[in-house]
Amino acid sequence: MNNIEKPNSDNYHLLIKQISSVVSEAKKQVAATINNALVETYWNIGKYIVEFEQDGQTRAKYGEQLLLNLSKDLTALLGKGFSKSNLFNMRLFYTRFPIFQTVSGILSWSHIIEIVNIDSELERNFYLAETTNEKWSVRQLKQQKERGLFMQLALSKNKEQILALAEKGNSVEKPEDIIKSTYTLDFLNIPEVKHSETTLESALIENLEQFLLELGKGFAFVGRQYRLTVDNANYYADLVFYHIILKCYVVIDLKIGKVKHEDIGQMNMYLGYFAIDKNNKGDNPPIGIILAKEKDEVMVQYAMYGNNNNLFVSKYQMYLPNVEDLRKLLYQRLESK
Repeated sequence: MNNIEKPNSDNYHLLIKQISSVVSEAKKQVAATINNALVETYWNIGKYIVEFEQDGQTRAKYGEQLLLNLSKDLTALLGKGFSKSNLFNMRLFYTRFPIFQTVSGILSWSHIIEIVNIDSELERNFYLAETTNEKWSVRQLKQQKERGLFMQLALSKNKEQILALAEKGNSVEKPEDIIKSTYTLDFLNIPEVKHSETTLESALIENLEQFLLELGKGFAFVGRQYRLTVDNANYYADLVFYHIILKCYVVIDLKIGKVKHEDIGQMNMYLGYFAIDKNNKGDNPPIGIILAKEKDEVMVQYAMYGNNNNLFVSKYQMYLPNVEDLRKLLYQRLESK
């Protein structure tokens, strides 16, 4: 048998690359088409079930046994995929989204299940928009739900902003859009008490990927203990980031106790330094976040009177928030306005 010599030219390698690329793209398109067809099929099944149940005589006859009977019969006829719980989610899918076109075609059935099982319409719409906009995996969606992302963002906004957040997701257009009233640092696994600012800072750097997720989209890490020289004296900003959407520096100062008025003055100086000495052409004014264990709202209001509009004071906690407590607080605020 004769050995066939393979071509070894640049053009041949380019040919291999082009064919591989077009096949990979075709596989993605096929997978997307199959996914869209599956999701729409499940929506239609949910529609048929709801329409069947809406017949008063039919509902009375079959009642609570309907999904169980359907599960047995459809599984025998069509195979896997028709468990009682899956049929329940199909029915819920149609009930939550009676217009199929409102659901993005990029979402898998696993995404849909996570979203339709959210009772609050505001939260449901937010997670639908964010999952679509940010192309979250199912794991990321679950994680953000568990962390109460919607409530954490919404609690720092007014009623009009909350409604916009629910409709469009977290659109980042101005400094306030990247600020949370409370940041959750449960991923650090350090004690709630008896840790220093240095320990906290080091733990955040060691868990930078998780911290960036908690901060939100658009943050790029620049450095820690960033030196600022003013009047021949050195100052050190704990953490410095650059926000690629807002095109500005973000300076974070960590406080393990209650924030003081002098902390606010110091952060204002940091922002002045970055605005005057560090900003390049096209950069927007820097943002400052003082991240403290505690804060007195009245003192902060007084200390920030007439101060930099890009300076924010937020709290941090070392445990996952009770999502139900956050939800109650948020809806109390909505009802009171």
